[in-house]
Amino acid sequence: MYIIGENIHIISEKVKEALAARDREFFMDLAVKQVEAGAKAVDINLGPRKKDYAEVWPWIIETIETVVDVPLSIDTTNTDGMEAALKSVKKAQPILNSTSAEPERLEKVPALAKKYNAKIIALTMGTSGIPVEADARVNIAVETLIPHLMEIGFNMDDLIIDPLVLTTSGCQQYCPHLIETVRMLQYAWDPAPKISVGLSNVSNAVPNENRPLINRVYLSMLMGVGLQMMIANPLDEKQNQVIKWIETGDTSTPLAKLYNKIAEHTANSDEPQIADFDMSDPEQAAIWKTTQILLNKVIYADAYLNN
Repeated sequence: MYIIGENIHIISEKVKEALAARDREFFMDLAVKQVEAGAKAVDINLGPRKKDYAEVWPWIIETIETVVDVPLSIDTTNTDGMEAALKSVKKAQPILNSTSAEPERLEKVPALAKKYNAKIIALTMGTSGIPVEADARVNIAVETLIPHLMEIGFNMDDLIIDPLVLTTSGCQQYCPHLIETVRMLQYAWDPAPKISVGLSNVSNAVPNENRPLINRVYLSMLMGVGLQMMIANPLDEKQNQVIKWIETGDTSTPLAKLYNKIAEHTANSDEPQIADFDMSDPEQAAIWKTTQILLNKVIYADAYLNN
């Protein structure tokens, strides 16, 4: 699993404070910790930064490249900020996060990625927003995103499609369709495009104590349909254990066996079966309940684990 570390994100109060103080040590430490935990790239999301992008992006790129050599993912909606960041990269090939199929974005962002030899994350979102159904998302990729990138002579090996994970809190009908989108995208073009998701988006707006479990269960389903790249928290040791269990086929413990079963069922276009779960074990029971909300079988509520 290629993990793009998500922890440098402006939504974090600590990141906001460190950025305001220009605290180099904070960002260096956070970058190093993510890479040491297994991140193969580091995402940097500072928001639009419309007023100070010309100063802040070069500053943070230089700061993080001082201590790590992995690719940096430039995560902003501000195209001027994107260019300020891309100009500053000195080490590994960067990732530009992101474009969509909206005409203005599609015209500007891929051109920047090509100019600065960056990989690009392309979202399956058009002018009318994010479609629910897998077919519609795949169509955005194969009818709009990929043809445009080919038209401008973009290196297609540097394309990463993001079919857009949405939260189970309020948008749970999207969750099973996202799984099918990941499955279908691998057969929608030859050669198959790289696919990445923002894993933790599935648990946005969920009580913090439940977020890691929802992320892990969804991850096992997505790995079942072939996901090999994601923006996620590399410091989540239980998440990393699930990745290892599934990648190695380890079934030596009840939980390892269970997560592999979930991945196997999903790979076979099947659903996890309650017979696979020891419902007398609170942890396994919680995983079963989580599969049901992610498959849109049970309406999500914050207290779903207590039902």
